[in-house]
Amino acid sequence: MQRVLGEFAVELSPQQDELDMGRMLLRKTFSGELAGTSEGQMLSKRSLVQGSAGYVAIETFTGELVAKKGSFSLQHLGIMSRGEQKLTIIVVPDSATDELTGLYGNMQIQIVEGKHYYDFEFAFA
Repeated sequence: MQRVLGEFAVELSPQQDELDMGRMLLRKTFSGELAGTSEGQMLSKRSLVQGSAGYVAIETFTGELVAKKGSFSLQHLGIMSRGEQKLTIIVVPDSATDELTGLYGNMQIQIVEGKHYYDFEFAFA
């Protein structure tokens, strides 16, 4: 597995929601050895208990990964239980195109002082 670290900026745009859930459009700009943009959608739900919520999202990245061009999709599953967080982000199987075909892996995200950072472990089949 290879690993790249870097920063990204995120823009969330709330969407109309008839089901009392948080529905957002995602737009991200990545820098570093993973450089490009992604767009996607997120759906979230907060519980009545403070610090408990869940979210799912799908986003498609287009750009370069270690100088290889193409696109791929990421699937998110985030759970927060009374303040304790668990986040899983994986490459959607067989979603990669062009020079990224065969890509698989997972990503972790950290937010430090309002800035977003990625830690992406990946390989090619």
